[in-house]
Amino acid sequence: MQLNPYRIGTEGLAGYKESLNGGKGIMRQPPEEEARRWLDQAREDLKWARRLAEEGGYHIACFLAQQVAEKAIKAFLYAQGETLVLGHAVSTLSERAAKYDKRIEEKKAVWSILDGYYIPTRYPNGLPDGIPAKVYNQKTAREAVALAAQVVDTVAELTGL
Repeated sequence: MQLNPYRIGTEGLAGYKESLNGGKGIMRQPPEEEARRWLDQAREDLKWARRLAEEGGYHIACFLAQQVAEKAIKAFLYAQGETLVLGHAVSTLSERAAKYDKRIEEKKAVWSILDGYYIPTRYPNGLPDGIPAKVYNQKTAREAVALAAQVVDTVAELTGL
């Protein structure tokens, strides 16, 4: 049976997951290696978010900060042995990660602020007026990037990666 990961079908995610590797998911690497891949990508994205925050792409820096945090937390979850980590909300992923380590519990409320940059930084209809390129400023971008860096640093410390 050939599966298309972009079309889950009528069984929904549960049926899709069950059909993959006996319900264990689709992780292609051992847990530590998969975690490293995700954390490496988070670090690379963080580099560009920092640059955008300094060079005027403030709205994109804020969005990328959310993406950095999402990828870093997914890295943590993969390091714990999870094989199928879906979702984009830093708040939800942090909640899940906190079950493995109480230190994340202490930080998840602050990290969840980054979820506010997921939609409105990209789409004009995510804001009551104006466009993202004109609404976000350097201070906001720098704060978002600093928060994302905290997530990456925490995950690196907790996983040893």
